[in-house]
Amino acid sequence: MKAWVVGLFVACACLLPRTASAARIEELCEVNGVRPNQLIGYGLVVGLNNTGDTGQSRFTVQSTAAMLRRLGATVDQRAITTKNAAAVMITATLPPYASPGARVDVTVSSLGNARSLFGGTLLQTPLFAADKKVYAVAQGPVLVGGFNASAFTGSSITKNHTTVGRVPEGALVEREVPSLALSEAGLTLNLRDPSFVNAHRIAQALDAALGAGSAHALDGGRVQVKAPAQYAKDPVGLLAAVQVVEVEPDSSARVVIDERTGTIVIGAAVRISEVAIAQGGLTVEIQESQLVSQPAPLTFKGNAQTAVVPKSEINVEQGAATLAHVKSSASLKELVDALNAIGVRPRDLIAIFQALRTAGALQARIEVQ
Repeated sequence: MKAWVVGLFVACACLLPRTASAARIEELCEVNGVRPNQLIGYGLVVGLNNTGDTGQSRFTVQSTAAMLRRLGATVDQRAITTKNAAAVMITATLPPYASPGARVDVTVSSLGNARSLFGGTLLQTPLFAADKKVYAVAQGPVLVGGFNASAFTGSSITKNHTTVGRVPEGALVEREVPSLALSEAGLTLNLRDPSFVNAHRIAQALDAALGAGSAHALDGGRVQVKAPAQYAKDPVGLLAAVQVVEVEPDSSARVVIDERTGTIVIGAAVRISEVAIAQGGLTVEIQESQLVSQPAPLTFKGNAQTAVVPKSEINVEQGAATLAHVKSSASLKELVDALNAIGVRPRDLIAIFQALRTAGALQARIEVQ
């Protein structure tokens, strides 16, 4: 293909109107009464290669003795010194409408001072919900995405987190959680991110898809849907038809800052007023060294000693401040280009955004995590 043809395709693509990103209702809302449930349990992981809990974790020894007693073995608790077992907490999420016999994944986390759960097996552990009833039972080999190796000299190497693992499909559901049955009269949708604009748009989209008067927004977080005549006896079909309806969600102007990792996420709706930004870096470097001072020749031994004298060198480097101009109502791309032009780093961006907000030039909400 000739170069001018390729350029023509690129030019035409740039002239095409941009379509806003649409999302399905199932991505924006949850059905009232249909929700997952959290499960938790306490158990033992055995089969570890001397990487389990040591003697100071007394609850591990007590749990091991209690487990052996339930299996018919009488053991003195004071005689248990194994390092191949670890006390763990097991967590899982029970999805809605999960029937007995279904399997769910579980997460196993060390509770004591075990160094690694690699190669261990989780013993049968009941999982409880908030009502203190058993809804699942977990058991199986623990998968750890890492390793931990050490030498007799104390040197060690660790990859990833070795005290947390997973048991895929390791929990067997024993009891069904009562869920709100879908009513033939309709259903209520709960917005994951409450917004009056999004609630109104969802109601309009459902009216267009199911018929006028099929939905109306109760408030910024709930939309009530009435069952049309064709879904009067089919609530599951109604929910399936509702979830695939596409809506153009309204995005709020928000800047999320994670100061621990220096991560900054800027929403597409962020706008700033006309402003000039200057940023200059200050670098301070301190080097410490040791000098050995020897006594002068023919010095009396009782008055002369070899001494170690510390030496410090401090260098201060001030970067040239660069002034960048940002136009009023700048788009996200213009804002990023202006900040990249002055070569700011993530840590500097945090201070710049906070200063823009203080100056009233940033039309967005800053969330610091």
